[in-house]
Amino acid sequence: MATTKLRKKQLAVIDDLFNGGFDEQAVLEKHEVRINTYNKWLSDELFSAEFARRIAIARLQSKALIAKYSLIAAAKLVELTESQNPETARKACLDIISSHQSAGQKTEKTCEPHKKKIEKLLPSKKLQPQIAGRLLAALAEEKKTISKDKTGQDSKDR
Repeated sequence: MATTKLRKKQLAVIDDLFNGGFDEQAVLEKHEVRINTYNKWLSDELFSAEFARRIAIARLQSKALIAKYSLIAAAKLVELTESQNPETARKACLDIISSHQSAGQKTEKTCEPHKKKIEKLLPSKKLQPQIAGRLLAALAEEKKTISKDKTGQDSKDR
C-alpha cells in the first residue's frame, strides 16, 4: 500500500544512497533502518517510484558527463596516433576506427527512416578489404616518411 508522502527518514535514506557516498549497508546503519524495514520500503509504490526517479536522474547525469568529456577523450586518442611508440599509435588508430564504426552503427539505427532518401542521393559503395588494407599501408608509409623528414633524415633514405 502506497503512502501519500514519503517520510523524512525515507527521503534521508534515498538522499544518502544517491548523494552520500555510502554503500547501502552504511546508509541503513547511519539512519538505524533495519533491512526488513528497507525491504518493505522498496515494495512501497511511492518509495520505489522515488528510487526509480533518482536512478533515472543518475543515468542522465552520467550520460551528460560522458558526452561532456568525449571530445577531450577523442582529442587525446588522436594525439596518441602520433606517439613515438608504434604499438601505442597502432592501438590508438584501431580504437578510433572501432569507435567510429560503432558510432556509425548507432547513427544508422536512429536514421533508418531517412536511409532511402540518403541512398537516392548518394549511391552506396563499400570499401573492399584489400583496398582498405592498401590504403592503411600507404598511410602508414606516408606517416613514416613525414616522421623521417621531421627528424632531418635525407629523403633519399626512404
